[in-house]
Amino acid sequence: MSSAAPERTERDVTGLLNMAGHALSNRLAAALAAVDLTPRMQCVLVHALEEERTQIQLAALADLDKTTMVSTVDDLERRGLAERRPSATDRRARIIAVTAAGRAAAEEGQRIVDRVHAEALGALPEQAREAFVAALRQLVDGGLEPGPRPVRRARQATSR
Repeated sequence: MSSAAPERTERDVTGLLNMAGHALSNRLAAALAAVDLTPRMQCVLVHALEEERTQIQLAALADLDKTTMVSTVDDLERRGLAERRPSATDRRARIIAVTAAGRAAAEEGQRIVDRVHAEALGALPEQAREAFVAALRQLVDGGLEPGPRPVRRARQATSR
């Protein structure tokens, strides 16, 4: 029985993208923390400013599960950055409305997001930046199926 690892025939693209994404996510979270925002909050604020949207619509745009979305909006409300209001077009629905303070926070947050992304792209040679972003966009928008969602296992009750 051989103890040699199987030969890799392709680059570990998943690993490289995960490492790069993790590093960039950490840098973005640290930069936004300076203005008391999280990347999730920033994402929700920006999407809520684009047009009137319900919490469910915003969760889908931000790729957040229902529980995470509720806690994110709760945090935004506690900080006075957004509020839940009845929809002007559907009285059964509630939308997430961004306050004046929320708009100012989202604008500052977007400057930070843009700066962090520019710094990350700045690590690449100038002529490669556009091609890199275009390649990522092509993977996300057209060439790469998202596949099944990971299965979350139910927590097992512990006895004490």
